[in-house]
Order: sequence, then structure tokens, then C-alpha cells
Amino acid sequence: MAMAFVLINTETGSEDEVLEALKKIDAVEEAYVVFGVYDLVAIVKTDTMQKLREIVSWQVRRLDKIQSTITLVATEKTK
Repeated sequence: MAMAFVLINTETGSEDEVLEALKKIDAVEEAYVVFGVYDLVAIVKTDTMQKLREIVSWQVRRLDKIQSTITLVATEKTK
């Protein structure tokens, strides 16, 4: 299993619109509007690192009104 946290900055006022678009991507397990430096956080899970790269690069990052992203690839999970 490959998993990443994607930190997203959007155009001002478009957080809810981007959140709705993220919900339509099957590999997005969870997505949240957050306060602080970033506007949204999405958790993306796939079978392989290659699929993860494709989903983040070609689906998440290409959504309208996303200005920038930072992807944190998870390497280990604890309880």
C-alpha cells in the first residue's frame, strides 16, 4: 500500500469547491479543509507508488483552482 498526505493551497474562497472535486477521486480516502498555511489536506492511498504518483500528478494537482501542493509520502504506520 502506498499512501501520501497532500497539502493543498487553493485560490481564495475556493476551498469547498476543491474539496468536492477531491471527493470524486477514488484514491482520495479522506480530505479536510484546514486552517493555517494550507487550505486542504488530502490522504491518498493506492496499491503502488507508481499509481500514487499518477493520481497526485495527473488528478489531484490538475484540479481547477489549486495553486500549489506539497506531497508527503508516508513510509510507516503506528497504532
